Amino acid sequence: MRLARTTFGILGLILATPCAVAAILAQGGRFSPRLDLLTQLAPFYLAGAVLAAVIAAMGGRVLRRTGVVVALIAALAAGALIAPEFLRSTGPTASAGAPGQIKVIEINAWRQNPHPDRLVDWLQAEDPDMIVIPESSVLLREMILRRMHRAGVAGWSSSVMTFARKPYLRMDRPVIDRATRLTFVNATYDSQSGPYEVVATHYDWPTSRRQPIQSVGLAGVVARLPRERMILAGDFNSAPWSFRRRYEDRAFGLIRRDRALATWPTGHAGPWRWAAPFPFMPIDHLYAGPGWATVSVRRGPRVGSDHYPLVVILAPVAPR
Repeated sequence: MRLARTTFGILGLILATPCAVAAILAQGGRFSPRLDLLTQLAPFYLAGAVLAAVIAAMGGRVLRRTGVVVALIAALAAGALIAPEFLRSTGPTASAGAPGQIKVIEINAWRQNPHPDRLVDWLQAEDPDMIVIPESSVLLREMILRRMHRAGVAGWSSSVMTFARKPYLRMDRPVIDRATRLTFVNATYDSQSGPYEVVATHYDWPTSRRQPIQSVGLAGVVARLPRERMILAGDFNSAPWSFRRRYEDRAFGLIRRDRALATWPTGHAGPWRWAAPFPFMPIDHLYAGPGWATVSVRRGPRVGSDHYPLVVILAPVAPR
């Protein structure tokens, strides 16, 4: 019995310690992009801390006390990273019957998607007003244009695309420094409630040194366009508990409508052919200006990509 308690105490401490260290170091993400990488896994630190506390509680008195204290520190540090996401406002809301609704679907379709027909079948069934695809392919573009008869526009790299029911009204594309490698596309579209701006983007992975530069570049793009009825969506490759995401939540002057909605992975990417048990990274996001109210936000099904779709329905804010 003593050996078992010692074993549980040691295991609890071994699990709690790295969770506490990582969660504490992640607080430095406020100042360091490298440390901000650690924030991406904050929920794992919290889950590990809870599990460590349970294991340590079965240990001997000294190890139990030490393990539980370290686990508590880890939980508090991780919770401090995650809590702001659940405390922030996601903007005005509207009922399911609100007039002037538009449905926006954002999906990183993955260039190597082996089932683009499955994706297009699902898009046809959903019949969205706007489709934002941060990572597309020529084949997928042609399938959407041919089967759904949508008007499409692409960014300078041609991988970021948007598809609407009707051609855009105008395209006032801000000039950016190509050194940022920021991939985006924007255009102004008409709706029954008036024109609105759409901006789509795809960031590099958070391990890339270019992501902070892309972030600043996109903030500049958004600032030069009308934001009251803007919709900004894409694959931002950063979780909502990262300090990069919090910075952009403030810098864009828009309201992020998704809340901790994991969209990655499905498991189907590269050499990995098995389905992931569940998505755990919320890295696809949709922002909208104060002129839009949120009707609903949900995650779509697996459609051959390594990302799940993000489905958002918006309605114009009723004039006061």
